[in-house]
Amino acid sequence: MDITLTSLEKEHSELLKAKIAAQIASQGGWMPFSRYMEMALYEPGMGYYSAGAHKLGSGGDFTTAPELSPLFGAAICSTLIPVLDGLRANGLPTQILEFGAGTGKLATSILTRLQDLGFVLDRYDIIEISPDLAQRQQERMTKTIEQIHSPTQCEWLSELPKNYKGIILANEVIDAIPCDMVIYQNGFWYWHGVAIENSQLIWRVGSPVDQKLLPKALLDGNFSEGYITELHAPANAWMHHVAKQLHTGLFLSFDYGFPENEYYHPQRLQGTLMAHHRHHAIQDPFYLPGLCDLTTHVEWLQIAQSALAENTDDVFLTNQAGYLLDAGIGDIALEIGDPSNPETFLPISNALQKLLSEAEMGELFKAFAFSKNLKPLLPGMSLQDLPGLRGRNRL
Repeated sequence: MDITLTSLEKEHSELLKAKIAAQIASQGGWMPFSRYMEMALYEPGMGYYSAGAHKLGSGGDFTTAPELSPLFGAAICSTLIPVLDGLRANGLPTQILEFGAGTGKLATSILTRLQDLGFVLDRYDIIEISPDLAQRQQERMTKTIEQIHSPTQCEWLSELPKNYKGIILANEVIDAIPCDMVIYQNGFWYWHGVAIENSQLIWRVGSPVDQKLLPKALLDGNFSEGYITELHAPANAWMHHVAKQLHTGLFLSFDYGFPENEYYHPQRLQGTLMAHHRHHAIQDPFYLPGLCDLTTHVEWLQIAQSALAENTDDVFLTNQAGYLLDAGIGDIALEIGDPSNPETFLPISNALQKLLSEAEMGELFKAFAFSKNLKPLLPGMSLQDLPGLRGRNRL
């Protein structure tokens, strides 16, 4: 793989690597992978999401569904409007809060679609830890609001407000929450962490994992020697926090992942951890720290259990293709494009193919949602059973 770096990029990555190495040394020569991932992505001024970099779109490191087409955000509005109507009927503000809004394309496509449908949103707020992405969001949101003459108020927040009443969105957010790695050796699970050898970051096995921290699939499964996978305590804690702070409304998330039994399949020998740089998929998570995105797939059963533990009404899960089709993305495409005009409709058709195809984003990406103290009909959210949930089984 040929990746040409500027001298500034090389220096940036080496400085972060040195800081990581110093922390490893201060911790006795071994660091949990979750701490490494946290520094690689979020170290102030140095991590991938904390330092200025062109991350999204054709010239960045990866492309998200909102970047592909405004149809994605327009279809989501089919789910959002019944919730917003319910909030308004209860005398509550109609507001949306988005975690990690990327370039702002999802936000602007939602605002534009709501305006086209005659719905005036009170607020659209964003929580964004990347300074350069926040700046791009502000520029895009300001321009869109001026173009559509919307009175919607926007603010960039540092944290989720307590007792939030509204809609919370998170598109490809959970996959970037730091995880821990574990390895199966001699019949036991061990932490798989980070060390330094000959000035290079390397994997090193740590202490045994407390069995209480292991999901049922890892306790009961038959795994081969050296099997490596992820544990997602930080993501589950984040989901607990979000579900607890949401007082009334809907949480809606899109991300790639599997339920527990698929996630911890015995044939998934190396887990799902992956680095991305300039649209290259990279197996080595220690490659160019600070310049590469690091992600893992989402394990949806534990995410759902975390939400249900905070007294949510129901949880929902479906694949992205099923969600978008049920939400009417095909009809919306025909609204904005003329199939008899190949020149204008071909880009729309190509975007639909990527969003819906099983070989692209349609199957691997999931739509996950839960409601709380509000039970409207939710277009797009068909109910599916997921082994492992009891009681209010809506996943």
